Amino acid sequence: MEDEEGVKVAKLEVWHNEANAKLMREYDQGYCGGVPFFFNKKTGKWICGSADYERLKKWALE
Repeated sequence: MEDEEGVKVAKLEVWHNEANAKLMREYDQGYCGGVPFFFNKKTGKWICGSADYERLKKWALE
């Protein structure tokens, strides 16, 4: 997606990194409770669970 649309999606490891896990819980606010979890800081929208490329692209470009 970065090459195609110029949008960078950060990937954070939450199993072994407590700081990243805490950040995920803050963004999640109890809605998803697991991974994968995608959060768009610009829009405040999230995706819980797996998603195909087109859904992720739409979410990222909103």
